[in-house]
Amino acid sequence: MFFKKILVANRGEIALRIIRTCKEMGIKSVAVYSKADEESLHVKFADEAVCIGPPSIKDSYLKTSNILAAAEITNSDAIHPGYGFLSENAKFSKMCEEHKIKFIGASSEMINRMGDKAEAKNTMKMAGVPIIPGSEGKIENFKEAMRIAKKIGFPVMLKASAGGGGKGMRSVWTLNDLEKAWESARKESLASFGDDSMYIEKLIQEPRHIEIQVVGDSFGNACHLSERDCSIQRRHQKLTEETPSPFMTDSLRKKMGKAAVKAAEFIKYEGAGTVEFLVDKNRDFYFMEMNTRIQVEHPITEQVMDFDLIREQIKVACGESLSGINYFPKLFSIECRINAEDPFNDFSPSPGKISNINMPGGHGIRIDTHVYSGYTISPYYDSMIAKLITTAQTREEAINKMKRALDEFVIEGISTTIPFHRKLMDDPNYISGNYTTKFMDEFQL
Repeated sequence: MFFKKILVANRGEIALRIIRTCKEMGIKSVAVYSKADEESLHVKFADEAVCIGPPSIKDSYLKTSNILAAAEITNSDAIHPGYGFLSENAKFSKMCEEHKIKFIGASSEMINRMGDKAEAKNTMKMAGVPIIPGSEGKIENFKEAMRIAKKIGFPVMLKASAGGGGKGMRSVWTLNDLEKAWESARKESLASFGDDSMYIEKLIQEPRHIEIQVVGDSFGNACHLSERDCSIQRRHQKLTEETPSPFMTDSLRKKMGKAAVKAAEFIKYEGAGTVEFLVDKNRDFYFMEMNTRIQVEHPITEQVMDFDLIREQIKVACGESLSGINYFPKLFSIECRINAEDPFNDFSPSPGKISNINMPGGHGIRIDTHVYSGYTISPYYDSMIAKLITTAQTREEAINKMKRALDEFVIEGISTTIPFHRKLMDDPNYISGNYTTKFMDEFQL
């Protein structure tokens, strides 16, 4: 039996995305919004909407007491957190449980177990999933960091145990650079997460960032829905993604899919999640982290297999068994994240009013967005304003569709990353699939 009403504890395109699936399933939806988001489409299309505070994130979208109060006054029986904000907040997941409101995401125990990067690595080691050589857990002090770095050999990567989004990460190439990197990574980690604990890994050179979408249910079943290649990144932030990966082979896909399912089953994972791997030039792969939520780039998986991942999340949260089985893609899909940023000025944020917008269309084109002509982009939140997705029979066709769609995609009044993506689609290395996470180090706009 499905939920009667779901509160969406998020904003922007992902909130609208969830609301649309709720409507298709006959479930009432509740939008929450800050005063800065009053005119957002997710507010307009939800069945109900509740203002939860002023523009600042800490006083609105991270204000758990306000969100739970909104759920209670609207008689919502579930909360969908989307991605970001409270989606991987163990305390909030636990609070929902205590208030007898279903959290459509991982349990607090699961979030804690996989959210701590060092503990997640040890868990995957026990599950028999390949891991990157490094510390067994959190490093106690610099002396221990130096000992481990010497043991595994340079270059190494320092990582914040509570990290994410590239915060608290430092590449270290020599012993002489280690102490400075250690101090700056700890300082950044403490400022970003309130936790300065670190761990250390061997730095994988020429890596691909390839993730496997998994779904698990409450009966101990898990399956994978193939891979997404997320290697095109800037400062550890993904810019574009595609499935299947041009680097993948049938044999590697089976191995990585099997490892991801093994990981999900070992921890008895429930819901949609992503097991992320680094893959070296020899196609050896290593566990990097697990995201216990829906991903920004989930639409490309939906497109190649005609499968609603949000719907599956809701069904599993209701106690139903999995709908899917291990999937191997036959179509090709690419996603470009359209950000309100100026790519000609070091991708600096570009908030402001959209004076005019023209969105592309046609066969194989999908756009996930919450903006429209006359909408004002707030400086308070993430700069992503749309996701442009193309799907086709071949990768070449998907790229050509993306070129055409980007040419049609006009946003006036603010700067966007559309020109960057248009040039990317013409880059010989991208077209050939010959790229790694270091691609943007040499890319010239």
